[in-house]
Amino acid sequence: MDKDELAAAQAYVRLLEATRAALADADAAPVYLPLLTSPMREADQALRSAGLTGNEDKLFALVRALQPSLSGSDR
Repeated sequence: MDKDELAAAQAYVRLLEATRAALADADAAPVYLPLLTSPMREADQALRSAGLTGNEDKLFALVRALQPSLSGSDR
């Protein structure tokens, strides 16, 4: 995994974690959803820089390599 791919995988994980936190409380979600703008922008830019836009299979493989617990195989 090169540095751009690593940055993209990390940005995706941060976006995923921020999204989970924002949606954890359905009543408060409308307040927190606007806070996802920055992590979405970061992830989009990182995906473009790594050439991963539209290549979800490769992105998810990189994310699994970075954080195997996100694959669901540890459940």
